[in-house]
Amino acid sequence: MEKNSLICIVAAAILTGCSTSSVATLPPGSIGSVDSEGFTLISDGSWEGWKVNEDPKAWTLDEKSFRAQGGRSHNFYVGPLQPFKDFELKVDVKTGPGSNGGIYIHTKYQDSGWPWGGYETQVNQTQGDWRKSGSIYSVQDVKEETTKGIVRDNEWYTHHVIVKGGNIKIYLNGKLVNNYTEEAGRRPGKDFERKLNAGTIALQAHDPKSIVHYRNIRVKKN
Repeated sequence: MEKNSLICIVAAAILTGCSTSSVATLPPGSIGSVDSEGFTLISDGSWEGWKVNEDPKAWTLDEKSFRAQGGRSHNFYVGPLQPFKDFELKVDVKTGPGSNGGIYIHTKYQDSGWPWGGYETQVNQTQGDWRKSGSIYSVQDVKEETTKGIVRDNEWYTHHVIVKGGNIKIYLNGKLVNNYTEEAGRRPGKDFERKLNAGTIALQAHDPKSIVHYRNIRVKKN
């Protein structure tokens, strides 16, 4: 195969820059592969395209997932598809009992601290914080009665976020649990931005008692 043809195939798989009808596709499970719904895989159980801040020891690779357990730390997507604006995100998540985590959208890499940019979508089934999975943290929160029976500790579930214009929808295992539209004129906050703009994705390691797995992370730009 000529070098230019190979470059076009890789670019098409990652950036969908070439017609999919005229190029080969990457094998399922490979970074850059596109599924039947148009989602591009951005994690394959390696560190390719991801960067951890603050406490790298909080993160390990476990059966093609990112396993979070340790001091505060965040794992940012720094690969070629970001930044994202209007897009969909799907992440398969599994929590241990009493665990807290999070998935950030429209955020930016920073060396330390809780991410300032964008919004956190909460991951928490049974940890003490009353804000449960599907919450847009401290903006439009979800209580346990909304998620009961939809998600459980020690079971994989799909965390699906859709961002379009000023609206965020969050589905857990296909069930809509949060539908939030920003108020007109919303401005960035002082301590946290908590405003849609554009940016990347980050996964959270919250504390040493929390164990959260994230895998099969895929995105689709709208």
